[in-house]
Amino acid sequence: MRAGIDRDRAFDRTAVDNTGAVVEIVQVNVGVPRVLADDGGERVYSAIVKHPVPDGTVLWLSLANLAGDGQADLSVHGGPDKAVYAYPSEHLPRWAEELDDALGAAPFGENLSTLGALEVDVCIGDVWRWGDALLQVCQPRWPCFKLALHRRRRDIQQRMRANGRTGWYFRVLQPGEVVVGGPVTVVLRDPAGLTVTDAHLAMGDRHLDDHARAEALAHHEALAEEWSGPLRERLESRT
Repeated sequence: MRAGIDRDRAFDRTAVDNTGAVVEIVQVNVGVPRVLADDGGERVYSAIVKHPVPDGTVLWLSLANLAGDGQADLSVHGGPDKAVYAYPSEHLPRWAEELDDALGAAPFGENLSTLGALEVDVCIGDVWRWGDALLQVCQPRWPCFKLALHRRRRDIQQRMRANGRTGWYFRVLQPGEVVVGGPVTVVLRDPAGLTVTDAHLAMGDRHLDDHARAEALAHHEALAEEWSGPLRERLESRT
């Protein structure tokens, strides 16, 4: 069993419908590509280093990202299914203790630091309203090597995948103006009830021990192709 993942609450189709719930945005962060590391003259660029935006600031949220935010390598970062990255602030004290690190602002490169929603609560396909914009939860985050460079921890990718404290990505269904510090409301709870934790566990389930979960997620229209495609291939290889 993977430590830190609440399997009992995952894949629970009877989960409470929290439509209308307000999620607090503790902090909004943006950043542009910069040199993250220089290894023997080979520069690694990334926008994972982000800075907080002051409360009250009005930003435009496009289909691609927040104004002032960017990505260095669009082949693996950014795009419609990675427009906004949210991370629960509830996880940060535990990370700080485990890593013996003060962490600082946007420690995992998150755009939104949330309060009141965890991976076991948030469902793939849920729709949130922020200002004039509508966002849809579409996949968990599995980090690449740039997070290790950012945190200066070679084991950070393995730790995040093992504990399930991944956060999640939104696609933008409706662009619009958003206000930093303004309320965010869950306006639609996806009826399938498949959580971010479910998607995370399904991707790590190489032997399809939970075939039903993999099947349900592989054909979920809101799950990003980056996740649903591999799940479908895995299922097809077993038939």
